[in-house]
Amino acid sequence: MPMQPLSALSRAVAAGLRAIFCDIDDTLTTRGRLGAAAYGALWRLREAGLSVVPVTGRPAGWADPIARLWPVAGVVAENGAVAFWLDERGAMCRWYARSPKEMKADQARLLETAFRLVREHPPCRIAADQPFRISDVAIDFAEEVGPLGLDVAEKLRERFVEVGAKAKVSSIHVNAWFGEFDKGTACERFARERLGLALDGGAAAYVGDSPNDEPLFARFALSFGVANIARFAGRLVHEPTYVAARDGGEGFCEIADQILALRAEPAAGRPTRAKRSPAGRRRAAP
Repeated sequence: MPMQPLSALSRAVAAGLRAIFCDIDDTLTTRGRLGAAAYGALWRLREAGLSVVPVTGRPAGWADPIARLWPVAGVVAENGAVAFWLDERGAMCRWYARSPKEMKADQARLLETAFRLVREHPPCRIAADQPFRISDVAIDFAEEVGPLGLDVAEKLRERFVEVGAKAKVSSIHVNAWFGEFDKGTACERFARERLGLALDGGAAAYVGDSPNDEPLFARFALSFGVANIARFAGRLVHEPTYVAARDGGEGFCEIADQILALRAEPAAGRPTRAKRSPAGRRRAAP
């Protein structure tokens, strides 16, 4: 089914939501920055009783401060390798898709391939946030270089697959890792174990912008794309259900505000009590 405009979202669907999972780069951010409006949208969703969980290809080293400082229920990082959240006492909790020792050993092996690829495809380079990763490797094609185009990114992805790795293209990086996990498996686990939800029941939704969000578009019964997902037209087998009119963080605000506005509407068929005007009151007999 083709993506529908955000205006097609119904009140009943919005009212059934309990959690929103979302990408960070070019979904919450705009041109690499988290704007005040997008950050405010996170607070508005939380204050409305919705759990928000950022899901990112960014490193585990980013997940700790995000889980501590943002108004979120937790963070899934490195395309599903790790999850961080605060418990009721404010203590940091985390789980790993595989043991950290195994992941670091595989990462070291995969870095050999990554360094070879950046030599073959200048000016690509190892992502600046690589030192903070524990599982995957990331090659930068559009954050601090280029942008070099999706054709270059796809060639890099294919080379990682040739050595037996999983690889995904985000809006800025090509991420690769060893292991049978991805954003989809991690969100399913977090939703079940932390929030008591299933991804296919309509109580959770996902917001994204690029091919590494595709496992989420496939697994969630309800999903949204910000407008810049259009640059990947024809490259996605699984597309989001609805698409915003605006890009990045502005598109995320548009989605959040539409959901909140619909949830604030009275349910269909529920009568509203009319206020009696003073003129309509019965006067007492003299």
